Amino acid sequence: MAETADILIRGGRVIDPANGVDIRADVLVAGGQVARIGSSISAPARIVIDATDKLVVPGLIDLHVHFREPGDEEEETIASGSAAALAGGFTSVVCMPNTKPAIDEATRVEYVHRMGRQARKTFIYVMGAITQNREGKDLAEMGLMAQAGAVGFTDDGAGVQDTAVMLRALKYAKMLDTLVAQHAQDDSLAKNGVMNAGYNATTLGLPGIDPLAEELMLWRDVQLVKKTGTRYHAQHISTMGSVEIVRQAKAEGLPVTCEVTPHHLLLTDNAVVDYDTNFKVNPPLRNNKDIEALKEAIQEGMVDALATDHAPHLKSEKELEFLTAPFGIASLECALGLYVKALVEPGIIGWSELIAMLTHRPAGVIRIDKGSIAEGDRADIAILNPDIEYVIDADKFLSKSRNCPYNGWLAKSKVEHTILGGELRYSAQTNR
Repeated sequence: MAETADILIRGGRVIDPANGVDIRADVLVAGGQVARIGSSISAPARIVIDATDKLVVPGLIDLHVHFREPGDEEEETIASGSAAALAGGFTSVVCMPNTKPAIDEATRVEYVHRMGRQARKTFIYVMGAITQNREGKDLAEMGLMAQAGAVGFTDDGAGVQDTAVMLRALKYAKMLDTLVAQHAQDDSLAKNGVMNAGYNATTLGLPGIDPLAEELMLWRDVQLVKKTGTRYHAQHISTMGSVEIVRQAKAEGLPVTCEVTPHHLLLTDNAVVDYDTNFKVNPPLRNNKDIEALKEAIQEGMVDALATDHAPHLKSEKELEFLTAPFGIASLECALGLYVKALVEPGIIGWSELIAMLTHRPAGVIRIDKGSIAEGDRADIAILNPDIEYVIDADKFLSKSRNCPYNGWLAKSKVEHTILGGELRYSAQTNR
């Protein structure tokens, strides 16, 4: 008698860009792994999922989330953020180190990993801080954090202003064969800016952040990468100039990668005209020419990853005046629909290209063995309904926070099931 498998996914469109697969097939999951992929699999299974007219893809990977633990657990915890991630189809996420205290030593990396294991939801990776307390002065213990499992280093939320410190960080990272990621922003130009510099900032009476603030630091860092050869990741690029800098770096064969967020593909600084702080993000929302440049870069395959920059905040914080409210958008649970709206529906890219930038390509950035669903792979799988239309309702988010400017938007494509390590961890029918 045949042994009963864990899960049988029937009749879905299996998209696995890492292996060039896009076929109609069944997927059998047993022992935490993908046991078989083929047509008309008849093996018995404890759970059978009808995936007719659905997409069966590798579990999504987000290189950039903020789960606020330790320090701001009232905004998000690793457990609540992980639940939100599963609802969005993400089986692996990378937590940023700008917590309180900052993730700037090995014990704090281990703490985040431990809390992720206890949550038993999505798989948690961590980037450690480049500098102590993210102050941009003295390097943090990068070697010890790398030994503890940090997949890279960033002072996210703050660019490393001192060129000598950044050069030293890149040299250490090269020695450790690890990644340095940068929130590129020259503070001498950005100063106290809260939105994109330009006409809207002037008419609203709000201090602006010039695109040059992002582009100058990014250009500087590329020059340092030329000297060191260190792997470098440009976080949430937002301007036409940044696209050109990354494009040139890649053309020169430098180990430079980049990510783009949904809000920098869908929203411009026109959204700020009502002083709605849910549209306050850093880097700020730019303009249409920047959006078009980002989309062109995605279309040509230059962008390595799509990342949410999920940044939850309390309602009371976002209700402060625009100058003092925190930057950030909570978007993990609606990210798929946003990417489809920005990229697939307009025909900029197809499903295979979209899934690639949400799976094996970000996995390649941080060098983890994930992002595919070939036979023998760990069974991290998302099942998506590409045709369903729904209204984004932030009140139903599993995240603790509701600071989502897309609330009430009509979106298309939704995650129906998320499987992690062969276990069904999320189903839209039960919302758990």
